[in-house]
Amino acid sequence: MRKPPAALALILFAAVFAGALASARPAAAADGSKIFNLQCRTCHAAKSSVAGPSLNGVAGRRIAGLSDFAYSQALKAKAGAWTDAALDAYLAAPGKFAPGGRMITAVASPADRAALVAYLKTLK
Repeated sequence: MRKPPAALALILFAAVFAGALASARPAAAADGSKIFNLQCRTCHAAKSSVAGPSLNGVAGRRIAGLSDFAYSQALKAKAGAWTDAALDAYLAAPGKFAPGGRMITAVASPADRAALVAYLKTLK
């Protein structure tokens, strides 16, 4: 049996690796859904409420960007958008990300934060 050329082997490896990553994303989002339901759903629903803003479409949205929620001055003072890095930093330590903000729940585990961010990106 002939050995495949190195380029073909690399292409096959990349295809298998990409498939593994693609199949890992739904699992991460599913885990994030569990975390969301345990830690976030109390304050964050499909529509904004007094307790918290809707997180539908939060990924990529301007920080403190919904008009139907009264954000803290701390979040209003933040510039930028809810990128993966910003969401991770906020979930890790809300009081450090936006000192004086009202969110008190943090997600200590980096793996749990990654899963939660993956889930938040599915909310439309």
